[in-house]
Amino acid sequence: MASATGQKTDPGRFFEDYRVGQVIRHAVPRTVSGGERALYHALYPARHALYSSDEFARVCGLPSSPIDDLAAFHIVFGKTVPDVSLNAVANLGYAEGRWLKPVYPGDTLRSESEVIGLKQNSNGKTGVVWVRTRGMNQRGEAVMEYCRWVMVRKRDLDAPAPETVVPELKPALSAADLVVPEGLDFSSYDFRLAGEPHRWGDYEIGETIDHVDGVTIEEAEHMMATRLWQNTAKVHFDATFRPDGRRLIYGGHVISMARALSFNGLANAQMIVALNAGAHANPCFAGDTVKAWSEVLDKAETGAPGVGAIRLRLVATRGGEPFRLKGEDGKYLPEVLLDLDYWALMPM
Repeated sequence: MASATGQKTDPGRFFEDYRVGQVIRHAVPRTVSGGERALYHALYPARHALYSSDEFARVCGLPSSPIDDLAAFHIVFGKTVPDVSLNAVANLGYAEGRWLKPVYPGDTLRSESEVIGLKQNSNGKTGVVWVRTRGMNQRGEAVMEYCRWVMVRKRDLDAPAPETVVPELKPALSAADLVVPEGLDFSSYDFRLAGEPHRWGDYEIGETIDHVDGVTIEEAEHMMATRLWQNTAKVHFDATFRPDGRRLIYGGHVISMARALSFNGLANAQMIVALNAGAHANPCFAGDTVKAWSEVLDKAETGAPGVGAIRLRLVATRGGEPFRLKGEDGKYLPEVLLDLDYWALMPM
């Protein structure tokens, strides 16, 4: 019997395929397990105690150890890639990100995104797409939300430019916007088991911390990580997709590496609860050695027992001297890979 012919494969969305107000429900929900934690800790030198030990988490008022905050982020993010950034040139930034509920082994995560902004670039070949993404668990509860914007190729260069809509996003979330996990209590926090004695009161606004250590990015580990998060962006897989023939390291891989390196000096910044802003300042490739430094931007008390909030700038570099970010022209220095602004929870 002759079979019908037709287009079965999906080339992904291009810039002209997006409309402001469009809601995209992303495919392939994922049930997470302890396997995600084990692989995350194999890929990155992640050692924060709350995400490593059920017993430590129970002392802190949680039922068990959640999945690492950034592992949950990567899972939610990965769902969006086939619909948002499959044909992206670059992921440009983040804003208004909040972790709303811890994710535990056994939870099933899915994602949906709303298009909140569009702007065609002057070259007529690409445009910027802004989306607000929410990750939900099996009960329909939002576990996180964030905005991001990506530069996406056009399929048809003659397609008319859409009306420009640039969303107004907060430059930073306030302490009042933060959601502290229900039951979290650091009043019996064990600093010895956590690995460092430094508590919330030991950090000063404006203080900078060189995290000292470095990790050389390996192609194989990056590829494993990108597949683990089911991130299908062509720039990460297909070496023929870029003119230089190099696969771009997934920006989330750099985020997780820098966060893990920040343990040395910020071991008690246990939970990321907000993402204020983020920029992938320069591309990262296999062979680059990632180092990190942090700056304390703000501090706030929370209503939870013994729990303080600390706002941090996390900068990842490919070597170079710490505490150097931008040149006299206001542009990021070429060795800067990541500039991330986030809130974390820390014992007081």
